[in-house]
Amino acid sequence: MKQRFARRNDEEEQLEIVEVGPRDGLQNEKRVLPTVTKVSYVRRAIDAGLRRIEVTAFARPDRVPQMADAEEVLRTVPRSPGVRYVALALNVRGLERALALGEHRPDEINFVVVASDEFSRRNQGMSTAESVAAFRKVAEQARAAGLFVTLTVAAAFGCPFTGLVDASVVSAIVADAGPADEICLADTIGVGVPVQVSDLAAAMRVVAPGVPLRAHFHNTRSTGYANAIAAAASGFAALDASLGGIGGCPFAPAATGNIATEDLAYLLNRSRIETGVDVRAAAEAGTWIGGELGLSSIPAQLGRAGVFPAA
Repeated sequence: MKQRFARRNDEEEQLEIVEVGPRDGLQNEKRVLPTVTKVSYVRRAIDAGLRRIEVTAFARPDRVPQMADAEEVLRTVPRSPGVRYVALALNVRGLERALALGEHRPDEINFVVVASDEFSRRNQGMSTAESVAAFRKVAEQARAAGLFVTLTVAAAFGCPFTGLVDASVVSAIVADAGPADEICLADTIGVGVPVQVSDLAAAMRVVAPGVPLRAHFHNTRSTGYANAIAAAASGFAALDASLGGIGGCPFAPAATGNIATEDLAYLLNRSRIETGVDVRAAAEAGTWIGGELGLSSIPAQLGRAGVFPAA
C-alpha cells in the first residue's frame, strides 16, 4: 500500500477532520446543554475552520436525553456555504425524523453497527446482524433521498465485553452491509494500536475497494493520536475528533473522550498534513465548551500548553 507520507518535504497532504463534539462529545456528558449553547458550539467550530460537523443524533430521548432537541438543533444551526451537517440515525424512524425536516435536514446520515453482539445488544438493543439489516434499509432510503451515508463500525478494534475484534469480523460486517458512501472504523473504547489501523485499512480495501475511509479514535489508553498518524499514513480520508476532547460512550464502561480536535489539528498541521483548522480558535472553542459543561478541566492539551511556535 502506498503510504501518504511518501512525498517531498515541500508538499502537503490534506486530511479532513470531522467535528463530532456536538453529538458524540455531548452525549456522554452529565450536563444537558440548551439548544442555544449547542448552536453556539457549532458556530465556534465553523469559525475554527471545521466544515463537516456531526451536530446531533435521532435517538430516544429517554436513553440519550442530551440529544432530545435534535430537530431544533438542525433548524437553528447556521447554513453556511461549504459546511456539511451530519446526524446519527440508528433506524428507519430516525431517518424519517431527519427527512421530515425538509430544508433543515442534515446533509449526511451516520449509521452505527457495533462489531460485537454483546455490545450491540447493550448499545442498540439488537444483534449485530439485525443492526446490519437495519442499515441496509436506512442506507437505501437515505441515498434515494440524496443524503450521503456513512457506515460506522463501532468497537472495530475491541469490545469491552468480549475482547479483541478481528479485522475479518469487521470485513464481514462491511461486506454484508452493502453500499455506503464512506466507511468509518471506530475505536469506541480506546483500545486500538497503530498496527490494527493499518491492518483494518488493508482489509477494507479488499472488501470495499474505492470507498473512502474515516476513523474515530478515543484516547482512553493514550493511543488515539498515534492511531491518527497511522490512519493518515494508511490513506484514510477523514478523522473524527471533538473540540476539547470531550465525549465517550454512555454504554461502554470506562470509555473516555474523543481525541481532541485542537490537539489533532496541531499534530497534523505541523506534520504537513493540512486540515484547514485554525488551532488557536479550536483551542479557545474547546476551553469554552468545557466551561459550559462545568468541567474543571478538559482532556485537550493545546489550550493549556499553547501553540508552538507562538508567532
